[in-house]
Amino acid sequence: MIEHDFDISFIGGLALQEKQIQQNYRPIIAVHKWFARRPGTLFRGLLLSEFVTEPVSQSFYRAHDLGGLRIADPFMGGGTPLLEANRLGCDVIGHDINPMSYWIVRQEIEHLDLKAYREGADNLLRELQEKIGDFHRTQCLKCGSEDAHVKYFLWVKTRTCRNCESEIRLFPGYLISHNRRHPKYVFLCAACGGLTETGNRKQPGACSLCGEPLITAGPARRNRCACLQCGEINVYPDPEAGPPLHRMFAIEYFCPACKPRHKGRFFKTPDPADFMRLEAAESAWDSLQPMFIPDDEIPSGDETNRLHRWGYRHYREMFSKRQLLGLELSCRSISREKGERVRNALATNLSDLLRYQNMLCRYDVMALKSLDIFSVHGFPVGLIQCESNFLGISGANGDNVGSGGWSNIIAKFVKAKSYCDRPFEILHRKGRKLVVDIPGEWIGDGNTTSGRPGSRKVELLCSDAAEANIEPGGLDAVLTDPPYFGNVQYAELMDFCYVWLRKLVGRNVPEFAKASTRNAMELTGNENMGRGLEHFTEGLSSVFRKMALALKPGAPLAFTYHHNSLDAYYPVAVAILDSGLTCSASLPCPGEMGASIHISGTKSSILDTVFVCRSTGRVPAKWIVDTPEGVAELIRMDLDKLAGVRNFTATLGDIRCIIFGHLIRLAVWNLRKGWDGSLTVARRMESVSRWVSAFGGLTSVEHLLDDVLSVSPALQNVFSREPQTSYGAEDGQISF
Repeated sequence: MIEHDFDISFIGGLALQEKQIQQNYRPIIAVHKWFARRPGTLFRGLLLSEFVTEPVSQSFYRAHDLGGLRIADPFMGGGTPLLEANRLGCDVIGHDINPMSYWIVRQEIEHLDLKAYREGADNLLRELQEKIGDFHRTQCLKCGSEDAHVKYFLWVKTRTCRNCESEIRLFPGYLISHNRRHPKYVFLCAACGGLTETGNRKQPGACSLCGEPLITAGPARRNRCACLQCGEINVYPDPEAGPPLHRMFAIEYFCPACKPRHKGRFFKTPDPADFMRLEAAESAWDSLQPMFIPDDEIPSGDETNRLHRWGYRHYREMFSKRQLLGLELSCRSISREKGERVRNALATNLSDLLRYQNMLCRYDVMALKSLDIFSVHGFPVGLIQCESNFLGISGANGDNVGSGGWSNIIAKFVKAKSYCDRPFEILHRKGRKLVVDIPGEWIGDGNTTSGRPGSRKVELLCSDAAEANIEPGGLDAVLTDPPYFGNVQYAELMDFCYVWLRKLVGRNVPEFAKASTRNAMELTGNENMGRGLEHFTEGLSSVFRKMALALKPGAPLAFTYHHNSLDAYYPVAVAILDSGLTCSASLPCPGEMGASIHISGTKSSILDTVFVCRSTGRVPAKWIVDTPEGVAELIRMDLDKLAGVRNFTATLGDIRCIIFGHLIRLAVWNLRKGWDGSLTVARRMESVSRWVSAFGGLTSVEHLLDDVLSVSPALQNVFSREPQTSYGAEDGQISF
């Protein structure tokens, strides 16, 4: 069982490693972008701990067939728990009210004939190359070749001066490239627009073309910019003026002929031929009668209101004409594909491609690459935008050069679906990473070409799990990663892709009937839709109650959760108590990547708490403590186990999440008898809050851990302490 057999050190180490480069460990996630995916290794570990008798460290790298088991995920999101259960041979049931979640998991788990897919993808690329390939070429400054490939077009937002009507270019700065992945810094000259390479960032010297001094800071600051012609201070953005205009000012390109002899990257200022190619692409777009470009308006929302402030009113306005041309031609080609699964796969690829083919992408001057629109889980509107090569570029060895093009999307999709037929694990041994094939396991709906015929029931539903029609006692486990209150606005972000996908394939997909993925029942905090903590609590409770009825007696409901605030854990306690389950374990495991843009440099935790809940069972007596001192000792035990996780550093935020997990587990244990689920949701949350406060809350435990919290960040070296006196024998168990 999970409570006894889940190996925190072993699974924690795998989960932490996976989250650093998740596509290498679980290529399946590359089918399409989804947010905050939890480690697949974690859910594999939970399943093996529950249903396989040998230690998980021994069973992890072997094939298993858990056929006959039925596993559900009521909040399937990106599908990780379902994929891991399906891979182990289980029948799976997945629910999510977001149609994009339904579609993505369907594309992940459906078997795909890769040979037919490659043929379809090749046909698509061939058609695009013939029609728009020239629009992504440029002349190499080194050898004069006209066949150099543009990697990235760089654009700056502009506005018209309200006084003299001159064009104002809203440059926040003039540094184009750092010297990390290029031998020198690259500066744009504010006077003539030329590019100069220099070895000194602070004192870059003079422009190599016009001789004017190079400067770092641009004129656009704090939503104000002075007109260089008349000096008038202009404010931006101006929503009344409509979507912002842009001007192309630099190009990073790739010359296959020069690359073997060239160090670093290739940069240039657009020449007249580059602007002629741009005009030709725009003329080609203007002459088209679009069939697949969505005309949907951008609804108001917590995230989308930022787009409104910049004058964007329709999703199509977030793309350049060259991008719209490529997208329209791509849709036309995909619509002609005869094979349904190949057509759906290519449509999914186009939806994922949108993340890079829009005019909100930014250029990372350090890494020298395009940052996709969702790199910070929002709609960041910058002043410098990056347009990637639409088709993508292949290097001499066949690998992709640059990012954000069709060839990049296709390559990662092929790896993702190949992984379905031949899944593997990564084994770290003596500083080396070894790929361990797991023959006998596969991901799919039964029609596999791996030579291992078989069928597994896969039931995916775009619906509220609280309304699920599952017979009582029909589930062997529920594994899920529910929404975290106040987190990413999935629906607002996914609408960006959904409106295109719906236009392309929606007539054949009943789940795409609605114009938006937004749903009033979505369990995320959303000020714009009036969804607060009580809504979150009631929604989580209704789903947990439904799942509890569907579980076999004693079968686990296990889910991951973390938040920076203890208040956000009260809905979890209420939902468990309302369901009639008991929380039998709270286990820490890494679930986030510390280097993520939204986590790095903050007080956020990378640890999740895995809550394990059952209707009946046994829990170690030493886990049922009744004092803050007892909780503090449990925290030390967890930290000792996490000390075995290589390269893990427990921060204050991580330790707080561990404390929160134990406090909520104990609150459920102590409140379960006599719990009144008929009270208002506010009073139910208040009951949990009162218990936690009476126990002493966070501060009562933290002050007992001063010696831990005051040491260096490398908390995995916490020294072991003598465990507190246990209730009865060391291996004593308490039944519930």
